Amino acid sequence: MKLLLKQRFFSWTDTYDVFDEDDCVKYFVKAEFFTFGHVLHVYDTAGKEVGCIREKILTFMPKFEVIIGGQLLGTISKKFTLFSEDYVLDYKGWDVEGDFLGWDYSVRDKYGADVVSVSKEIFNFTDVYSIAFYRSSDELPALLTAIAIDAANCGKN
Repeated sequence: MKLLLKQRFFSWTDTYDVFDEDDCVKYFVKAEFFTFGHVLHVYDTAGKEVGCIREKILTFMPKFEVIIGGQLLGTISKKFTLFSEDYVLDYKGWDVEGDFLGWDYSVRDKYGADVVSVSKEIFNFTDVYSIAFYRSSDELPALLTAIAIDAANCGKN
């Protein structure tokens, strides 16, 4: 299964449309304008909020709370590394490992099996990510993880 996360070109805040494999809009992501740190809300096509990413400020490395259905799922924190982009997740037993440029990520479960892959599509005017996942129950956590990684890398690429 796959989602495509596309950032809108003309927007005052981080705004994304999320498409399914049939190229139909499945989610809409909108950032709050006046906040300290990133706060991004994820809405379904009916306009109901289904998830949220909230940056924890005053941390050494970027750290985000991942919220689904109003409940805290856990946090994602960027690791300090020299030659790759890696993250620590304290939910679902996942671990995120990125490549040197920070464009492609593998999300693995506690047994080392791939559960999600996130790839940044290059040669676009805005950020576009392809998110592949294997279980439908991982769809929303995978999307929120990709959004948090993009927010953590904001201004880097």
